[in-house]
Amino acid sequence: MFGGVSNENEISIITGTMAINVLKKGGRSVLPVFITVDGKFLCGERLADVNNFKDEAKLNASPACLCSEGVWVCNNNGKPKRLCKIGCVLNCCHGGLGEGGGLSGLCKLYNIPFASAGVFESSLCINKYYSKLIFKALNVNSAPYVLVRSTEDIPKAIKKLGFPLIVKPRNLGSSIGVVKVQSQEEFLLAVESALALDDGVICERYFAERKEINCAAYLKEGEVITSNCEEVKSGGELLSYEDKYEGGGTSVYPAEISKEQSNEIKSVTKKVYSALEMRGIVRFDYIISGEKIYLSEINTVPGSLSYYLLSGGFADFYSVLNAVINQAKLEKAQNDKKMVIKTGILNNFRSNACKIK
Repeated sequence: MFGGVSNENEISIITGTMAINVLKKGGRSVLPVFITVDGKFLCGERLADVNNFKDEAKLNASPACLCSEGVWVCNNNGKPKRLCKIGCVLNCCHGGLGEGGGLSGLCKLYNIPFASAGVFESSLCINKYYSKLIFKALNVNSAPYVLVRSTEDIPKAIKKLGFPLIVKPRNLGSSIGVVKVQSQEEFLLAVESALALDDGVICERYFAERKEINCAAYLKEGEVITSNCEEVKSGGELLSYEDKYEGGGTSVYPAEISKEQSNEIKSVTKKVYSALEMRGIVRFDYIISGEKIYLSEINTVPGSLSYYLLSGGFADFYSVLNAVINQAKLEKAQNDKKMVIKTGILNNFRSNACKIK
């Protein structure tokens, strides 16, 4: 599943079609399900080709919905019919409720194996403010910050952080709305722009001396597997949307950092992944400034599912996707053995107890 009601819908199309074709090449039977920006579910083989999305009118896809019995579509007469059972769902939605716990909640409701992050960690990590609270609870270092919900909070942020500082919409990804500001005027404009996209803004201290480091992880047969560290470099002072998706940035892999720093980042990644009982492929973003390492944010549906960190290429990446799918199906089988009890309380209720006179 990919797309979604999100500013990152187009990025999700790239991730989704990549994953579909990697799984197909590996021999899996795959049904692409795309969520449009207005929330409609579509399915069809043409959704596997990223080029078909350049004109969505030509997608020729069927309206679809999910339930415990599988995927249903509407035929030419508008009548629903079951298309197939669902063996497992892989989440490739970036941002919005797709990444923020809505899709995982839907699958949990219908008892469908889900090879990605669950409801709690998804809803937690998409919100940069909630993430900060958890980092503190786990004794993990993160950059000093202030949550700004309106322009009235700006003086408090300036007093605590000073200038320069970074403004981030608290629920968005792909560096959308992220800017560095150096004056009160710039700060006001950045906050107003961010609040037009989101309901809150995280303002963080800016570190002039900085390295931005990524580390991905996934669960395989109960063991947390971490990637090597990658350093991402921007064309300017901050890693931007253009750097990530339009070729403006570069990366160094493995990152040219000390072995001690690399080991610490991998250790923190495992610690947080395990503490939150995460599942699926998750990318952890860090900042190194001087000798200090700060956990910046966690992406439960990272761009391109971080295949470039976890494998040597698309062919090798199939084994990673296969592992998270098998893990999800194993846990589904284990959960199906849990008991659901009935207390019998209804037997003792008066027949008219819930009637309104």
